[in-house]
Amino acid sequence: MIEYLRGKRYEPDFIVETLTEKLIGEVKARSEMDDPEVNAKATAARTWVGYANDHAKATGGKPWRYVLLPHDAILASSTLRWIGKQL
Repeated sequence: MIEYLRGKRYEPDFIVETLTEKLIGEVKARSEMDDPEVNAKATAARTWVGYANDHAKATGGKPWRYVLLPHDAILASSTLRWIGKQL
């Protein structure tokens, strides 16, 4: 869970760990990409990733990344590698 907007919490759509990193992903309808609440969640997630990366560096852990994608950008043939490149 990631906290945003004064104590509200949300759970990202997916978290994936690969051999080299950890990826937090959020998928939204294209029409919601500019929604203030979606942007607040994305800002909070990016802040969380910054703290997680500081911790990972200090402890030898894997780096984290966050990606926010519109739903229609993901196809049945999309791979995790492609999603990771959308950052």
